[in-house]
Amino acid sequence: MAEASSLPLEARSITVRFGAVTAIDRVDIVLEGSAPVAILGANGAGKSVLLRTLHGLIAPTGGSVRWGGSTRRPRDQAMVFQRPVLLRRSALDNVRYALAVNGVSGAPRERRAREALARVGLGDFAGRAARVLSGGEQQRLALARAWALSPRVLFMDEPTASLDPAAAAEVERVIGEIRAAGTAIVLTTHHLGFARRVASEIVFLHLGRLTERTPAREFFATPRSLEAQSYLEGELP
Repeated sequence: MAEASSLPLEARSITVRFGAVTAIDRVDIVLEGSAPVAILGANGAGKSVLLRTLHGLIAPTGGSVRWGGSTRRPRDQAMVFQRPVLLRRSALDNVRYALAVNGVSGAPRERRAREALARVGLGDFAGRAARVLSGGEQQRLALARAWALSPRVLFMDEPTASLDPAAAAEVERVIGEIRAAGTAIVLTTHHLGFARRVASEIVFLHLGRLTERTPAREFFATPRSLEAQSYLEGELP
């Protein structure tokens, strides 16, 4: 059976419930190209749940998600979390392990792991224990681990949260390079300046519902929904 592809990604009327709580309410999204997308919304809007559902980590209660026309989650995508889950190994071993799990072995695995670390500015940290790295370095290591897999789509949940400005700028630089290499980016963030710089499209959620999907420039200049207007004005939490 041929391996499924991440694109086009089609989410049709997806609903996600946790008991009596509806986190995502009948959302429709289709992603076809590599234009970077930022999912915005107030706390509790459902951003992280939607991201995980699009990635296939959460099964929708209603509706469906298809990748390349298939309901099988493909392997040509990756996800980076707000707090990276790192092995108690060296930075290099963390990248090696991800490649090994995805069937890359021998010399190609070593070369790709070292190249990935170099691309994110961690080439000199290959032998250092991953868990003693700073927060920004750990996030860049997580990006290196994902980038080494050459994903067609990279999902990121709040990739610059809790980082100081210098560390956030380094992470943003790496994300820009991943984007320039042709990987589609889908991310959540609370940092509006970051969303302005990185995203081409904005998906705006309010209480689990998609109220707007708009080109980024248009969203920040003239948001269409009252909820988005209030959010940008700081009236929503």
